[in-house]
Amino acid sequence: MSATATRVEAAIQDIEVAAYTIPTDAPEADGTLSWDATTIVVVHAHAGGEHGLGYTYADVSTARLVQDKLADIVRGRDAFSPQASWAAMVAGIRNLGRPGHSSMAIAAVDLALWDLKARLLGLPLCKLLGCAHESVPVYGSGGFTSYSLDRLAEQLSGWALDGIPRVKMKIGSVPESDPERVRAARSAIGPQTELFVDANGAYSVKQAIALAEQFVAEADVRWFEEPVSSDDLEGLAEVRDHVPAPLEVAAGEYGYDAGYFARMLPNVDVLQADVTRCAGITELLRVDGLCRAHNRPLSLHCGPAIHLHPGLALLQLRHLEYFHDHVRIENRLFDGVVQPRRGALHPDLDRPGNGLELKTADAERYAA
Repeated sequence: MSATATRVEAAIQDIEVAAYTIPTDAPEADGTLSWDATTIVVVHAHAGGEHGLGYTYADVSTARLVQDKLADIVRGRDAFSPQASWAAMVAGIRNLGRPGHSSMAIAAVDLALWDLKARLLGLPLCKLLGCAHESVPVYGSGGFTSYSLDRLAEQLSGWALDGIPRVKMKIGSVPESDPERVRAARSAIGPQTELFVDANGAYSVKQAIALAEQFVAEADVRWFEEPVSSDDLEGLAEVRDHVPAPLEVAAGEYGYDAGYFARMLPNVDVLQADVTRCAGITELLRVDGLCRAHNRPLSLHCGPAIHLHPGLALLQLRHLEYFHDHVRIENRLFDGVVQPRRGALHPDLDRPGNGLELKTADAERYAA
């Protein structure tokens, strides 16, 4: 049997999972939540003498689900058929529920399996998926509501000075203070950098519409993320239909399956998706297809390093969130993380798969 034939028949031998909790560098909050640490669940899939790496930002219980349920489902399956393993995992969690931990656990395994397939073939993952773009535009994201005005200005202007032409800040914790914070942000970044705001569902419909008018008039805000709860589809549509142009309303980061995104699409200007939540690359490609069919742009949520290669394959890609927390974690835990150049991430095509390797010794100090 030829070497090529042997590789084509490679079976998944093992699934390893570990969780790491990394403290934030300062207290962080948005319009509806505060936190002081982030947990990342890392999966390695093994076959044919190679390994693939995937991860999700989730609770430690997600790692337990991978270990106790999903590993047995995919072990022994064809490493060159990640879609078949994905379908088996979705079927296997039927009685656990698809949203939440189940989809995030599936995402981590699916990402590892796609990475494994690319490495078995000796290809960068984006070449395996098929590149629609040469790079992925990013926007700097942070500006937490727990920040002072000075810290807010420092962070956002830092990204602008680094050549990132768009930045996002959190709003919604104290709505009456938000116009002042937004004006301070605009003053810090100057007139050329696009300014985005994210309420994380903190506002009512009328409140969001009124504040949107002020944000546009006073600070030329171009992006309003989750002005109201993503569960309120009618409210999202009402806000979208009444805010002044050119402001765009975006939502979708809490989507766990294609049905969710199909329901969300008619109610926003820009759909968002997170490959570590929506059950991995296999489902993300379907979301891109939905956006293509409905002529909507698709923006990727957080986890810039793990989104880079899938993002290059998306026809409807608008940009990717360069999120402060996840940038810190990915640079701390992984080799192969690329840095923005001219406001975009460019893949290292000399590295197979997604190009990432866990720095095990560095990660162990954060073991959960």
